[in-house]
Amino acid sequence: MSLRSQLFLLQLAIVLVIVAVAGSTAVTMQRLQIREQYEDRMVGVAQSVAQLPSVVEAFDQADPSATIQPIADLIRQSTGVTYVVVTDRHGIRYSHPNPELIGEPVSTDPSIPLSGETFVGTQTGTLGKSWRVKVPIYNTDGGIIGTASVGTLESELDADLYEDLPRLLAWLIVAALVGSAGAIWISRLVWRRIYRLEPEQIASLLETRDAMIHGISEGMVAVDANHRIALLNDEAKRLLALDDAATGRLVEDVMEPALARLLTDPADTDETVLSGERVLLARTSDALVDGRRVGRVMILRDRTELYQLLTDLDGERDVTQALRAQAHEFANRMHTISGLLELGRTEQAVDFISRSGHGGSLVSGSIAPGIQDPDAASLLMTKSTIAAEKGITLSIDDTSTLEPDGTTDVVTVLGILIDNAMEAVTGSGRPDGQVAVHLDTADDAVRITVSDNGPGIATEDMDDIFSSGYSTKDGGHTGTRGFGLALVDRITRRRSGQVVVDDSELGGAEFTVWLAPSLIDAPRSTLQVP
Repeated sequence: MSLRSQLFLLQLAIVLVIVAVAGSTAVTMQRLQIREQYEDRMVGVAQSVAQLPSVVEAFDQADPSATIQPIADLIRQSTGVTYVVVTDRHGIRYSHPNPELIGEPVSTDPSIPLSGETFVGTQTGTLGKSWRVKVPIYNTDGGIIGTASVGTLESELDADLYEDLPRLLAWLIVAALVGSAGAIWISRLVWRRIYRLEPEQIASLLETRDAMIHGISEGMVAVDANHRIALLNDEAKRLLALDDAATGRLVEDVMEPALARLLTDPADTDETVLSGERVLLARTSDALVDGRRVGRVMILRDRTELYQLLTDLDGERDVTQALRAQAHEFANRMHTISGLLELGRTEQAVDFISRSGHGGSLVSGSIAPGIQDPDAASLLMTKSTIAAEKGITLSIDDTSTLEPDGTTDVVTVLGILIDNAMEAVTGSGRPDGQVAVHLDTADDAVRITVSDNGPGIATEDMDDIFSSGYSTKDGGHTGTRGFGLALVDRITRRRSGQVVVDDSELGGAEFTVWLAPSLIDAPRSTLQVP
């Protein structure tokens, strides 16, 4: 069997199984829905009959069935149920679709409605197997004087179900046809993408290719568009002193710079290069597939015997010159830094180091000394830099304290709240954006307060901001945003804590989070709205 046929049959089998499962599920759901609809109708009818004053008063008459039977028949015909049966406390019928059974005891157990409860279920009676509801009938004093039973034959429920089956079956057939068409299209697409070859033919081509590539006397190296090694034949491994582990790695990581440059440079070249102590002639060119560049190929020939007089002096000379230039540049920078320090211009020295790409001060101010958690301190320093770049003033209360928590919960909550605050301030368009942070540790419990001068939180959003996927920025639930505060809420619940949202003194919103020391499940966080 061809690969194309196998793909089609496998996909067709999957489609048919899915359609069959979906059809069975749909039928089951439709059956349940029909039964629920009938149950709601029968419960309403039974309760209406049980509460009719004329029915209740008829129980005190000499012949209750004379009054109850016409009422029951009228209700049965108008509601479409199979029967409406009213009985006394002893189960004697006062109404029945078959008048001959009036005055006879019921064929099923009436004890459940006589105990004051409602019975819903399937039972077999004089009319056959039916889905029925039984409710108690109370007199004016609250005592149970009888029962009202309303039912529909199971055959009628099945008839309603069978009435909808042709339409459902038609949809399933359409789905199966569409899935089959998709399976045909996918199998043809895969078949064309593998050049209309069968797996055996592909395997044969690969075997032939490997035999040719590894059998030639020249080394061959192929890299993909990302400069990762895709192919190394045996001669290339020998010439370059590489093994199979080099495949898949960047050429810069496993080859000498000269060879790596040839494979990353887009120009076609023929150069003599050194690889270790070997002199190699390297010829590089682009690898093309259907006219599209997919990588580079390098052919290596060993020319060591032709260049016995060549040594590594040139390479060593180049390295020496590079090191000399680097040392000269480094000395110039050190002289500049030394001069700035001698002039007492430490800030300019830090700025010069930062501009030189070798570091610098991360923030202009210092983090509160009471924050002993290194992760939180690092986070606050980073957020301060980001806020400064956005023109936002991120202030950290000098009285803040935070002991090492031993978890990432504090950092996660703090980072989310600060990011949300900065987003709110940035979105408001205010030129004087402010975000304030206060941390407090008491008895191993942590309190985190983050406030801003943004637009605040609208009243209509208060009940939804902790819902997963809800974002005030995108106007409701979205699949791409709105998970930050939901994560805060879940962490808080796990830590037996609380989240409070209030108006900020800065003019925006203020979030206060308490994280208890115990890592146990707790009720949902309390959301307090001012």
